[in-house]
Amino acid sequence: MGSYIPNNRPERDQMLQEIGLRTVDELFSQIPDEIKVKKLQLPEGMSELEVGRYMSGLADKNVRFKTIFRGAGAYHHYIPSIVKSITGKEEFVTAYTPYQAEISQGILQTIFEFQTEICQLTGMDVANASMYDAASAAAESVTMCVERKRTKMLVSATVDPMTLRTMRTYCHGKGTELVVVPAKGGVTDLEALENLLDDTTAGFYIQQPNYYGLVEDAGEIGRKVHEAGAKYVMGVNPISLGIMKTPAEYGADVVVGEAQPLGLPLSFGGPYLGFMACTTAMMRKLPGRIAGETVDVDGRRAFVLTLQAREQHIRREKASSNVCSNQALCALTATVYMAAMGPDGMRRVAAQCLSKAHYAASKICEIPGFGLRYTGAFFHEFMTECPGNAEDVMAVLEKEGILGGYPVDGGILWCVTEMNTKEEIDLLVGIIRNMNIKN
Repeated sequence: MGSYIPNNRPERDQMLQEIGLRTVDELFSQIPDEIKVKKLQLPEGMSELEVGRYMSGLADKNVRFKTIFRGAGAYHHYIPSIVKSITGKEEFVTAYTPYQAEISQGILQTIFEFQTEICQLTGMDVANASMYDAASAAAESVTMCVERKRTKMLVSATVDPMTLRTMRTYCHGKGTELVVVPAKGGVTDLEALENLLDDTTAGFYIQQPNYYGLVEDAGEIGRKVHEAGAKYVMGVNPISLGIMKTPAEYGADVVVGEAQPLGLPLSFGGPYLGFMACTTAMMRKLPGRIAGETVDVDGRRAFVLTLQAREQHIRREKASSNVCSNQALCALTATVYMAAMGPDGMRRVAAQCLSKAHYAASKICEIPGFGLRYTGAFFHEFMTECPGNAEDVMAVLEKEGILGGYPVDGGILWCVTEMNTKEEIDLLVGIIRNMNIKN
């Protein structure tokens, strides 16, 4: 292909003539000249061999860790080979939901399967096509909760800081008051929550397990929130649901989360995949797309976009949501992963994460100065104190090919998954112990 623009010059000239213009510059006349690029200073072209060598050289500058003990929102899990085998097929690589969806039954079916599996995992009644990431899904949940007389949203201080910042941005733009409920002992302060709940509260958002890896008292929190007449929103780690109670069992009205652990590699920060589910009562406030199952005129199984009269497509100035595109290929990846693992596989992965994390915590805490910061129950992440500078510890581990925990507030947030072996954990502990860290 000689050009990335599919229309040749005569065709472009004809299109300009049809709309009464002579040049492309006239088409973009509303753009100020001072911000237009006059000429791209591009280097001379290279051969395919030269480009390959150049890109390989750039790639060699990347650091690839053989052992990872870091989470904080992005997690290192095993991806069965069948996941990439299926999602790498040509018909799936450019997966996207078209506006005339009925002509792409295959894409609609994969989205339908994704929604179904998310509902089975969370216990909720309905899920949407997919969100950009967990943070934007959490922010979108605020709009679902806000009503005419209930305009204040509460959020726990124990959620991921990036999620909190995203929620602040969305709320600022929509004029919604966002109030942070303080933490106590690494979990949500129930007394503070109770004092902040009133008849103007639209909803409350918590993360389970929370940012510090601790398990919140989600049942009691849900009871208090509903007694105040507010909606209960939970952000969850999908892997933890292999062994933990579902959000539905805690009484959640809306559930959001990051599906990256479901078959998506760490990559370089994305693309990731948010998921969102809710009760039937909240269904008409669910943003994005919903793929539904029906039958065609011949009685054959067919799929359609359900509740598609969404104003974000056509009346954007009145939209309650800015979600339009969806992460269809990432959603397909999560769908294949969950189908390949099955309920038993999901339980086994979660159980390994839990047991290995507790083994690692017990061994790390044997090192002087590295006790647990919080003593509550945790899944596969936990916070320890760190005598000295946590960044110095990370630097030593990096030299050994280990990506250590994430430095947080003078301590370290560690993460252990099924990918970490006992030998790796023991090696980590041995390296830290030999550092002889002092305050």
